[in-house]
Amino acid sequence: MRKSARYSTLAAAGLLAVSSLTACANDAASTASTGDGKGTKVKIMVGGLDKVIYLPAMLTQRLGYFDAEGLDVELLTEPAGVQAETALVAGQVQGTVGFYDHTLDLQTKGKAVESVVQFSRAPGEVEIVSTKAAGDITSPKDFKGKKLGITSLGSSTDFLTKYLAVKNGVKVSDFSPVAVGAGATFISALQQGSIDGGMTTDPTVATILDKKAGKVLLDMRTPEGSQKALGGPYPSSSLYMQTDWVNGHKDTVQKLVNAFVKTLKWMSTHSAAEIAAKMPADYSQGDKALYTQSIESTLPMFTDDGVMPENGPETVEKVLKAFNPNIQKADVDLSKTFTTEFVEAAK
Repeated sequence: MRKSARYSTLAAAGLLAVSSLTACANDAASTASTGDGKGTKVKIMVGGLDKVIYLPAMLTQRLGYFDAEGLDVELLTEPAGVQAETALVAGQVQGTVGFYDHTLDLQTKGKAVESVVQFSRAPGEVEIVSTKAAGDITSPKDFKGKKLGITSLGSSTDFLTKYLAVKNGVKVSDFSPVAVGAGATFISALQQGSIDGGMTTDPTVATILDKKAGKVLLDMRTPEGSQKALGGPYPSSSLYMQTDWVNGHKDTVQKLVNAFVKTLKWMSTHSAAEIAAKMPADYSQGDKALYTQSIESTLPMFTDDGVMPENGPETVEKVLKAFNPNIQKADVDLSKTFTTEFVEAAK
């Protein structure tokens, strides 16, 4: 469950980003603190608060489950998971809501980080191709020579794009990954031809399809889609934390996990429309129907109990080993990349 700082240059950038995030994490972050200041204070960095794949973070806040556990949780946001990870490693936050695969990568760099509650059993990602390039890209075999959008270098979208390429006979040096973030910046890059395609999540996917700016090449928002593209369940969004902090604050971690498990159970018994109604109004960007549709499309990826899916860590390791030299050379101890201690107690 450990990992080291991803890139030396990102460490400094991460510190700068964290210092400004409290003010600029849109209205979601400004309403994240529970208010009375009497609960145990915890800061959590999310790799994009408005992304549907990370929806349980804000939803837990909106449902009042952090308050119910006596926690004063501040949710911060970074557009890419790798920056969220950097904030955790730098000690600026106590937890990160991001992709589980970072725990493996960090372990090879000497950092002990573990997932304490697993939100998902599929990536929730979609490989989109622009309408213009759709005739030239009909499968990942056609990635050669193409410009493919990712949130940022070292992100999980970067990892998965490289895997899909290698799996289909395309070297990672044969295509150009382009860091375009998500949301409006991704859509703009697609429309302007800065990228031929790319990997993103809802609500960006729903907006692209609505604008007819692109088409779905691979859909990994469901366990079936994950199986087809990656060969098994791919646990992605999770709450991961530094192991030393977990071991020293078990009562607080248990309360966090209790809150998140309650949310996952609530999600499993409520409709996309009911979930959308609980989220900040600006998340729908003026189109509640489209936002509800984006939640509906992504809901199958979520667990209802926070438990790591069987064979999930092995699938993630297989994917990373396909292209990541650090993982290829390392003997990763998967048992140290996640713990079920807290979700079992939450049940």
